[in-house]
Amino acid sequence: MTYLELLVAMAVLAILATVALPLARWDQKRRDEARLRTSLRMMRGAIDKYKEYTDQGLIIQSDVEQKGYPLTLEELIEGIDVGDPESPESKEIRFLQRILVDPMTGEVEWGLRSYQDDWDSDSWGGENVYDVYSLSDRRALDGTYYRDW
Repeated sequence: MTYLELLVAMAVLAILATVALPLARWDQKRRDEARLRTSLRMMRGAIDKYKEYTDQGLIIQSDVEQKGYPLTLEELIEGIDVGDPESPESKEIRFLQRILVDPMTGEVEWGLRSYQDDWDSDSWGGENVYDVYSLSDRRALDGTYYRDW
């Protein structure tokens, strides 16, 4: 009788494990998607803040082709002198602490678009950084591609 009970218990555990494994994978994918949304929001917010500062005249750009956007993502990290350099109120500001990891690829590389590129372009023109997107070619839980977010 105990041997039969042991077999039944093992069968029940096996069934529960086969149900739990896909749920765990789905939950991990959902958490990665939330991290991707947060990372994109933070980097796009930093780019928008940089643009706002250039529009206000606090950041002076020498190249007209920049259109008020940073040349690279590294420019958001290194820090920019904001305001008049001879003014005592001049300060250095960093828009990002570091370039974030793309949770879908596990890399610190992102797809970039410049203001002059088409909205759906997958190659960066190099004039400035207007937008960032994931380089992953996988689909999200809602069926869209991560690179389209």
